[in-house]
Amino acid sequence: MFKENVVELLKKGVSELNFSLSGEQIQNFIFYLGELKKWNKTYNLTAILDDREIIIKHFLDSLLYLKALPQEEIKVADIGSGAGLPGIPIKLLRPEIKMFLIEPSVKKTVFLKHVIWELRLKDISVIQNRIEKVRVNYDIEQHVDVAVTRALFSTEDFLKKTSHIIKKNGLLVLNKGPKFKEEIKELKNIKSKIITVSLPLTDIKRNIIVLQLSNPD
Repeated sequence: MFKENVVELLKKGVSELNFSLSGEQIQNFIFYLGELKKWNKTYNLTAILDDREIIIKHFLDSLLYLKALPQEEIKVADIGSGAGLPGIPIKLLRPEIKMFLIEPSVKKTVFLKHVIWELRLKDISVIQNRIEKVRVNYDIEQHVDVAVTRALFSTEDFLKKTSHIIKKNGLLVLNKGPKFKEEIKELKNIKSKIITVSLPLTDIKRNIIVLQLSNPD
């Protein structure tokens, strides 16, 4: 059993983002935390092992992306999903989102499918492939509204590798460090927006970069 303070930590962090959690959502996050730690012993899913650090630096950090997502029902692709970050936390808080977890690693996709099965999540798919090789109307049935990533892409690389699965006027969202301005300057004919947010329960600031495509479907 997890200590009560782990639940309170999660609730407090989510509250700082001006969101709330139902009892079922809390249980799902705690289950995900337990499975992440258990599977990590064999599958090397994360270097972060402490409950508090996982909640803050994985779960809450993933939920920051919600600040950039449209409120309506949308289709989202998590590129280089790894252990399901940010895709699974986003899905747990916004279950109406149709989510695609794109991850080339066999071991990590096995873990992702396990979590999805155990939590009985709907409208979420795991695609074991590199993003460059993912095909619309084959791997995914149609273009997505938004692509997100926590993987270590440069802004330009993320745009080049991912734009083929994004619909016209769709969004690409990523989390960048202090050098993000230099990366954005290199982009041409791309609308961009910076959302600077505080990571809950810390003094850390995050820069959420939102790029809007204008390419045709």
